Amino acid sequence: MDRKDLGRFTRVLLKRRGEMPVTSSEANSPIPAAGHQQGDPIDQANANAEAELQIHLHQADLRLIRAIQDVLTRIRHGTFGTCEACRKLISRPA
Repeated sequence: MDRKDLGRFTRVLLKRRGEMPVTSSEANSPIPAAGHQQGDPIDQANANAEAELQIHLHQADLRLIRAIQDVLTRIRHGTFGTCEACRKLISRPA
């Protein structure tokens, strides 16, 4: 892969990482707390459902940030575009 492509991939990944609601420094932070036990059972159920959704979204964001960081590291080390399992170059899609 040539430098132009690597530069383009790097810019796209850095832009995407900057758009993430979770920052890189929060990647090791614990998941958000669940809802508090306030209100009637319906309010509690809604709070718990909302908390569970937020937890899943937070976890998905963290996985994406880790994947972006992993790709940026592979670009820096010159291994981007190489299969991690067999060490062969990955062909570029047509």
